[in-house]
Amino acid sequence: MAEAWATLGVDLHVEPTGPGVRRGLTDALREAVRSGRLAPGIRLPSSRSLAADLGIARNTVADAYAALVAEGWLTARQGSGTRVAERAAARPAPESAPRTREPGHPTYDLVPGSPDLASFPRAEWLRAARRALTAAPHEALGYGDARGRPELRTALAGYLSRARGVRADADRIVVCSGFADALTLLGAVLHGRGLRSLAVESYGLDVHWNLLHRSGLRTIPLPLDELGTRTDELTGVRALLLTASHQFPMGVPLHPDRRAETVDWARRTGGLILEDDYDGEFRYDRQPVGALQGLDPDHVVYLGTASKSLAPGLRLGWLVLPSSLAGEVSAWKGGGGWSTGVLDQLTLAEFITSGAYDRHVRAARLRYRRRRDALVSALATRAPAVHATGIAAGLHAVLQLPPGTEQSVLRAAAWQGLAVHGLSRYRHPDAVTDPLDALVVGYGTPPDHAWSGALDALCGALEGHS
Repeated sequence: MAEAWATLGVDLHVEPTGPGVRRGLTDALREAVRSGRLAPGIRLPSSRSLAADLGIARNTVADAYAALVAEGWLTARQGSGTRVAERAAARPAPESAPRTREPGHPTYDLVPGSPDLASFPRAEWLRAARRALTAAPHEALGYGDARGRPELRTALAGYLSRARGVRADADRIVVCSGFADALTLLGAVLHGRGLRSLAVESYGLDVHWNLLHRSGLRTIPLPLDELGTRTDELTGVRALLLTASHQFPMGVPLHPDRRAETVDWARRTGGLILEDDYDGEFRYDRQPVGALQGLDPDHVVYLGTASKSLAPGLRLGWLVLPSSLAGEVSAWKGGGGWSTGVLDQLTLAEFITSGAYDRHVRAARLRYRRRRDALVSALATRAPAVHATGIAAGLHAVLQLPPGTEQSVLRAAAWQGLAVHGLSRYRHPDAVTDPLDALVVGYGTPPDHAWSGALDALCGALEGHS
């Protein structure tokens, strides 16, 4: 009998109380509905299943259900089972202010940092997931290697070598739960090695600086000019976080001379470069700038992610490590690092090896280029004094504004129902570079149907300040 009832129905936690089994069950079910623990529309177990779970007679459960149906707490229909009645949620909601739309709540989103999530290749991803799960060995569903599934590490080694000029093999790749996980892991390892400070760019993301601070590392900003970050200022530090191919948010690639200077600094001093290649696949008017890691894989850690090419919700990123660091990082990862879902790893591996990833990136590159071109054209017509920079690659543009106007433009954008960031938001608090007035426009963020409206709102905010 135990084998029979163990597989029946759905689970329901209920504790009959009071005198008599039937009355106790009826009261417990009624209170579960009244309190909202059993939500309207939820299906209850069959009388047979619940009776088996509770070790009581089936007729006792049937009588309790019938009583609650008669009272209006439950409904019972042939073929639909017993459910909580829709009108049974009579419990008054906690008193709170009515939820109303706040004045100025943004209608359009041009905040950088996200791709067009509506364009995620759902059908192709599902096909890849089905193929990957069908082919996966049973052991793939276990805890496995802390570095990540070998299928994904092998696929990444081939793709990054081909598309980004990265020199890597699968044994030196560690799969992480996105960029934040990768940076947190590196921060812990560097702090464990005795580092207490790390150089960063004058403009960047405060969330990254904060992650490093929580690891015990002080961030020291480097000056910036038209050639990119001033790497000749690298003194007194042993590590550097850099977006060499497409600086965020300024959008300029690091000048070739400075790339060489940076690698030479690492070789001379034994320093370490952390290369954030966050949107390396997207370039439009220039030849692709290869990863800095390709110049010296012994002194550069390459950090990549699927957050811009696919979606940040996948929580998939990777480290390509120097051989001197690979074992140590793997040990930290295995000692309590964030886990990364195996099924998504297997799916991404299949997505890459099948060619679907390349096809998606090429289609996305064309779509984002059209948006960028529409942005540049609209600015030329409606705000000709506003100059867009950093637009040869990536998913955002920097719109240079007249001095002292950034905050007023942001207020105008809010009136237009537009969410957009000013450049000052990305300035390191200790930066010595002269502050600039600009907007950082993430033209990859809106879905296709909202792009024209977002562009119109942006131009509306700029027209009075150009």
